[in-house]
Amino acid sequence: MEETGRTTHTLAALMELRKRILNGDFPGGTRLFEVALAETLQISRTPIREAMSRLAEEGLLDRLANGGFVVRSFTFADVLDAIELRGVLEGTAVRLAAERGAPADALQEVQDVLAQLDACFGSAPRDVDFEAYSDLNAQFHTLLTALSGSAVLQREIERATRLPFASPSAFLSGRTNIDVFRQSLQVAQEQHRALVAAISSREGTRAEFIAREHARIARRNLEYVILENPDLIEQVPGLALLNS
Repeated sequence: MEETGRTTHTLAALMELRKRILNGDFPGGTRLFEVALAETLQISRTPIREAMSRLAEEGLLDRLANGGFVVRSFTFADVLDAIELRGVLEGTAVRLAAERGAPADALQEVQDVLAQLDACFGSAPRDVDFEAYSDLNAQFHTLLTALSGSAVLQREIERATRLPFASPSAFLSGRTNIDVFRQSLQVAQEQHRALVAAISSREGTRAEFIAREHARIARRNLEYVILENPDLIEQVPGLALLNS
């Protein structure tokens, strides 16, 4: 019972700290102190320490030599590299799925989510259910990479996408209801369909190419914010961690 309570407190601390870091409440380079956080969050120090260890694994915190933690900051180049890495890993996953042959039931599950994604679009170009699409998009990508049958790849893709700006849904939350991002969804959905078709047809090279191009949508959205409209940075979760 005591162990369950600690796990609950660790999860609560993890979610709250992650939210505050991504919102920019703790800028990059900020040293986090267990005692102060425990008092602020009304949680004991052990769950706080465990939550910070988890956030270090996710790449949001760095461990200090003395055992403490500091909030990481990232350069624009870091973000581009993270997106590129996701594209490479997902490309490899879908190529293997196509070459090895995805199980029919697993492929059907992906197609079912694809149909639900289609239903997020209304008749008008601006009529998109952003929140539903965001959740389903994350589910689609998880199921898609699972088709590879590679636990190693799935683990590495999960690690790569823990950084918020590298996630397939990085630009799809309700806070990023931006016209340019809406427009990119139509292209993204066409690529989703093409990916499923390539895997079904056992076209590994084609599937890999599409996945790599699919990740570049996130890169273009990022460049739109950072290079053309920096006033939008606060609307994109995680970009508050970028070095100015």
